[in-house]
Amino acid sequence: MNKPPTILVVDDQPVNVRILQRKLEKEGMIVVTASSGVEALERIAVSKPALVLLDVVMPGMDGVEVCRRLKEMPGTEDVPVIFITAKDSRENKLAGLNAGGADYITKPIDLDETLARVNTQLRIRENHRKNLDLQNRLADARQSAAVGAITQGIAHNLNNLLGVVVGYVDLLKTASDNPVLVRRSSELIDKAVKRMVKIVQQLSTIATDERPHIVKVPLDDSIEGAIRRFVGDYKVPAQVKVLNPKPGMVIETNIETFEDILGRLLINAWESYPDNVSASEKIIELEVVPEVDDGVLEIRIHDQGQGIDPEVEDHAFEPFISGKTAVGRGMGLTVARHGVRTLGGEIWLERRRSGGTTARFTHPMAQPVRLY
Repeated sequence: MNKPPTILVVDDQPVNVRILQRKLEKEGMIVVTASSGVEALERIAVSKPALVLLDVVMPGMDGVEVCRRLKEMPGTEDVPVIFITAKDSRENKLAGLNAGGADYITKPIDLDETLARVNTQLRIRENHRKNLDLQNRLADARQSAAVGAITQGIAHNLNNLLGVVVGYVDLLKTASDNPVLVRRSSELIDKAVKRMVKIVQQLSTIATDERPHIVKVPLDDSIEGAIRRFVGDYKVPAQVKVLNPKPGMVIETNIETFEDILGRLLINAWESYPDNVSASEKIIELEVVPEVDDGVLEIRIHDQGQGIDPEVEDHAFEPFISGKTAVGRGMGLTVARHGVRTLGGEIWLERRRSGGTTARFTHPMAQPVRLY
């Protein structure tokens, strides 16, 4: 059985309080009363009402100030306030609504209208709470689904890689007299183990919620560093053309995270081309678009590759979603999105009309100050 709602009635005129109290109690509600603004705040702190009926004009602290303080108190900011005002007091009505009031009734009070307005606000608040609860449950479900997908993907990929290792170990046992086969098998085992290590490292990157160390850096230097790391780390003879460079522009970022994001997006662009396309034909462009929003820049990476596979388009940032067949791939975009979000930005993949894909991500020029 649901507990009846508690209504706080605040008015410096006792007769108004008694009339409202009788009407609301007759409808099964619990009524708490106060005759001043100070007393109202004391009652609110103790009774935690579901709704407040509040007279605007009272000696000392008026109703508008009571409402303003109520909205600032932790735990009561969502309590609806219905103001009681004089019929011709337009200024009081506006002041009350601007202070956070949900509705108002006018004097002389119509009890049936008042009850209808109270019930309406109680339903609105209950629906709001249900929506918040649903949103929280959906967020938990998404998180659980993401964790499940990561866990399933890791298990699948590690099992495949372990299968590769076991297979070549068995081959080594029977081919000890064949140096060429031994060397080849050892190289493939080493490659599989390195992929396994990389998966674990990527998982560690996603799992951490630590705030990265932020410094001021020239944007062009960070982009050049990212391109050097991309070419060196991935060992590809890539040429990246920087469009619209911004000499002298400074951003606040974590250099390691920023360069890692760019490197992952650049290798994604590189791998979008078919294997039979030569390195000189693999066109990758990096475009800087400053001030797409107030204090926000956008970096876009364009390629003319095969475009987004329709089968993975809606899940491109999920772990182990990849158009590649090689075992152990598929977390690059997941890690890139995590890095972008830790820096206060967002990331998207889009089809290009001319063919290929554009990966774009936003980044604040200056990191917001966090209060601890």
